[in-house]
Amino acid sequence: MFDHTNPRVHSLRLGLGRAYLLEFPSGMVLVDCGSPGQEHKVIRAMHRLGRSDLRLIFITHAHLDHYGSAAAVRRLCGAPVAIHRLDAAAMARAQTEVGTARSLGHIIRIALPLAESLLRPEPLQADLLLEDGEDLGIADLKATVLHVPGHTAGSACLIVQDRLAFAGDLILTTGYPRSQKFFAQDWSLISSSVRRLQAQHPEWVYPGHGKSALHGDELQKLEARKIND
Repeated sequence: MFDHTNPRVHSLRLGLGRAYLLEFPSGMVLVDCGSPGQEHKVIRAMHRLGRSDLRLIFITHAHLDHYGSAAAVRRLCGAPVAIHRLDAAAMARAQTEVGTARSLGHIIRIALPLAESLLRPEPLQADLLLEDGEDLGIADLKATVLHVPGHTAGSACLIVQDRLAFAGDLILTTGYPRSQKFFAQDWSLISSSVRRLQAQHPEWVYPGHGKSALHGDELQKLEARKIND
């Protein structure tokens, strides 16, 4: 029996990062799609759950480790792809725009052209261009877009049932919890975007990399010095 206020969240490791299948009575939503070539992991996960009713593919931002398999999943499942309008053009060009790098981001940035040439992300035109505050309009699932620019111009979190936040690369849990520290198109916006997410007071935060969930209390403990260091 489903709890209509709490969709089941299934974490998937897809190449370089995490994606999430949200299971609810009338269908499923996929948050991010991993690197290119990961589509069959998504399909197998759905089959294990006895589901084939993927309603939407929500992309948090236009980096190849988040949208890389979205075109293939769309072909296999027929589900539309949604992304914030400010990241749609980069995804349509299959171009990962990392902006300015810090820390280990410098190494990853140097390796990115090789990764793109090997993985060959497929250009993808979004079916839905999203705006801040927009509800996805899915029956029995309240899912709202929260624009959190900085990492990319159109980075967005998905806030589900006012309780669950799917944060993409705004929040990292690869070590101790912190905000994005490797790449940003505009570092000056990272702090305000974290505060926007904190203001939602989610019970659980699901990041694009690292451990699969962060309790909301840990999100609230992120201080400005940790956000910007």
